[in-house]
Order: sequence, then C-alpha cells, then structure tokens
Amino acid sequence: MTLLYIIIVLALVFDYINGFHDAAISIATIVSTKVLTPFQAVLWAAIFNFAAFFIFNYFIGEFKIGTTIAHFVSRDFISLPVILSGLIAAITWNLLTWWFGIPSSSSHTLLGGFVGAALAHAGGWVVKGENVVDYGYVLPTFFFIVLAPAIGMFVALVITILIVNIFQRSNPYRAEGWFRRLQLLSSALLSLGHGGNDAQKVLGIIAAALMAHGDIQSFKELPHWVPIACFSAIALGTMSGGWRIVKTMGSRITKVSPLEGVCAETAGAVTLFLTQYLGIPVSTTHTITGAIVGVGATKRMSAVRWGVTINLIWAWILTIPVSALLAALVYWLLHFIL
Repeated sequence: MTLLYIIIVLALVFDYINGFHDAAISIATIVSTKVLTPFQAVLWAAIFNFAAFFIFNYFIGEFKIGTTIAHFVSRDFISLPVILSGLIAAITWNLLTWWFGIPSSSSHTLLGGFVGAALAHAGGWVVKGENVVDYGYVLPTFFFIVLAPAIGMFVALVITILIVNIFQRSNPYRAEGWFRRLQLLSSALLSLGHGGNDAQKVLGIIAAALMAHGDIQSFKELPHWVPIACFSAIALGTMSGGWRIVKTMGSRITKVSPLEGVCAETAGAVTLFLTQYLGIPVSTTHTITGAIVGVGATKRMSAVRWGVTINLIWAWILTIPVSALLAALVYWLLHFIL
C-alpha cells in the first residue's frame, strides 16, 4: 500500500512539473505580444487548465486519453515498480529539459518511461506470445508524434491566410485592438486543450496503478478524486510558470503579432480538441510549436528560425528513447535494491 501512495504522490508531482514545464505553451504568444503580463497569463492559463475538468467530466462524460494511457502497456506487464520507474524517469527528464529551456514533450516523456520500464520488467517486446505493449493504443500515438505538429502547422497556415485576406482592408490600429482581445479567447481555448490533454495522462497512470494494486478492475471504476487531483495539480503547476521555455516558444522560433498569436493558439486548440475526440495522447508542445511555425511561414520561410526549430525536433526525437532507457535503468536499480 505504501508503494501505491508513493506512486500517486509522484504522479501528481509529475503533473505539477508538467504544468510549470508546459506553462510556456499556453502563455508564450500572449506574453510575447504583451496582451497580458506574465503573472496575468499564467493565472489565466491555470483557470482554464482546471476548467477542462468540468468539460470532460460533466459535458463529455469520459476521459478517452486517460483510458489510452491506462491501457498503453498490456495489463499482465503492469506492476507498481514498473509505474514507479517510469514516473521517476519522466520527472528526471522533464526537470533536465526545463533547466536547459528545451520545450520537450512531457507526454512523450511519460509514455517513454512507462514503456521502457515495462520492457525492462518483461525482458522483451513479446513474452510467451503476448505483446508487452498494446499496439492498438501505441501505434496511433506514435503516428501522431509526426501528425500533431504537422496538423497544427497546416491549420495555422490556413487560418492565417484566411484572416489576413479577410481583414486586409481594415484599419491596422483597430484590427490589432480586436486581435489583442481575441487572443484572450484563443489562449483560453489552448489552455483548455492543454489541461484536457495533459492532466488525463497522469490520470491514466494513476488508474493503471490502482488496477495493478487491485483497488479497481477497470478504468470506469476510477474514483472521483483522481481527476480532480490531476486537473488541480496541472493548474497549480501552470501558475508556477516555466519562464525558461517562454522565451524559446514566444520569440526564438518566429516573432509573433496579436493576429498571429490568435491564429497559432486557435490552430493548436483545434488540433488538441481533435486528438482528444479521437482519444490519442499528443504532445501539446509539439502541436503549438507546429502552429507557430505555420504562422511564421505565411510571412516568408526565412521568418522562421529553422536552426532553433531543428534543435527542438532533435529534442523531440530523443525524448521517448532517452526516457525509456532511463526508466529501464531505474527499474533495474529498484529491482536490485528491493
């Protein structure tokens, strides 16, 4: 029972870290355009991070992404040490990337850690004819590592071109005033998508731990306190801010105006809502980065700082294998100690 409590606490710690690691995702453009101050922006984002709980719990009535995460590894290979090892690896990688200001994916860190620890526990991809991971859940997630930023970029490109053409005869001063107001709405939508997407991943991990311990038999039996705790933790983490990453997301990829901020945030939100409807966990970081690149590319390709973007892509590529290897090492160390 003690190990289960440790896992739940660590899962919520990861959720909190996810919030301040990814706070830049929700607030980078609205801070860089000076629509809100940093403090106002994190408070605004945190409110809508938590508001996502009410949407998914009362209006939608299900947590599809949480279900996917809980079943990412075949049930026979999920144990409390596996989940603990994955969480330790995910927290470690998240803190390292936060320290160096790299907007890596908290989602893929968690998934890589979970899978890496499970493989270390099982000793291979297939054991006695049974797959360690459930490919019905894993493959769509891996496809969307590439698809999510591509969709975000394409949607941002389309929205930006449409808006620029519709408002090309408008008074620039008045138009900018309207887009500064609209950015409050677009950033709120992005924060809803961020909270709904990322809090559910931790929710799924806690559900897997409760099933492994025998407290519940299926995801549908998940206690009501779990989603409340998960959405609260990510909201509190967002309020703590992720200032090291704000600069990268808000200005180093491309300079963003209020109009472009609205387009990028709306595109990111649309992509997140689509993937949540499909029940596919994606990286909010990858999604909004793709959207920002799409917005920058509408001006000219040179407006995007491709050197920074390529460095981010390398960080994304390395996240899952590094997290998986780190989780495997942690699992073997815990196995030796325990």
